[in-house]
Amino acid sequence: MQKNTYGKAGEIIAVNYLKKKGYLILVTNYTNTLGEIDIIAKDKDYIVFVEVKTRMSRAFGDPMEAVDERKQLKIMQTATMYLKSKRLLETPCRYDVIAILGDISNPEIRHIQNAF
Repeated sequence: MQKNTYGKAGEIIAVNYLKKKGYLILVTNYTNTLGEIDIIAKDKDYIVFVEVKTRMSRAFGDPMEAVDERKQLKIMQTATMYLKSKRLLETPCRYDVIAILGDISNPEIRHIQNAF
């Protein structure tokens, strides 16, 4: 499976996982001039910005390691622009990471709430 296709499959798995946990999916693949956010969802009173990292193996490191400080800053800036555009700056928010590892047909899923 190509890298792009594998990543998109991981995002679909993450969306389905969040829905099963009761999250309301607001937007997928949100983009603005500052960057991209894989999933924006609502979890109770929180707007949740979710970064999804998908890897076939740990050969090149854990998927979580790919969400470094630079990536975190970009996500936070992009999220702020989203919140401003929707007039939601007063709404509590958080940043989660979902790591999808292994075979797409039976992946290991790790969800880290308040990851940064």
